Amino acid sequence: MTEKAAEKAVDKADSSGWLVLIYRVPPEPTRLRSTVWRRIKSLGAIYLQNSAAALPATAAAERALRRLRREIIDMSGTAVLLSCTVLAGESDVHNAFQAARNDEYEEIVDRCEDFLQQLKKEYGANHFTYAELEENEVDLVKLRSWFAKVRERDAFDADGRHAAEKALERCEQALETYAARVYAEEAESR
Repeated sequence: MTEKAAEKAVDKADSSGWLVLIYRVPPEPTRLRSTVWRRIKSLGAIYLQNSAAALPATAAAERALRRLRREIIDMSGTAVLLSCTVLAGESDVHNAFQAARNDEYEEIVDRCEDFLQQLKKEYGANHFTYAELEENEVDLVKLRSWFAKVRERDAFDADGRHAAEKALERCEQALETYAARVYAEEAESR
């Protein structure tokens, strides 16, 4: 992390603190627990321990956690939302949040590699059609969208972002090259 990014991360953490959602969901049906887990995961929160999730405090995070708290209560569960600062172990919480973002960025890089392999297969199979191009464009749009969501919840500029950006750039360049070949092949067939 650059010095400027590190200062930004410290400023963000120091100025806004953390939001902690502590909840209990009825054990049955199990889909309720799964629903809560998926929502917490989609927000980018980290678990401090079972049923205690934390996010850097922002207005958007607070709104989302308030909504989730209401949903948990509607499920006949209990939930409290706390705004706090970490008195001890701040680096542990910060590092856990960074690790979660880096894991997400790493997954994006892996999916980008899959995307590039798929394009390679298209070349190997001589599939240069508009339908194949469109399918690959849709896949790239999904990757970009996923990256944007992770980037949005990356409050401290995790190190893995750069590798994910580079992987997406490689995908975009490869798709442009593939598109040019599709257009050339289609023009020849007329």
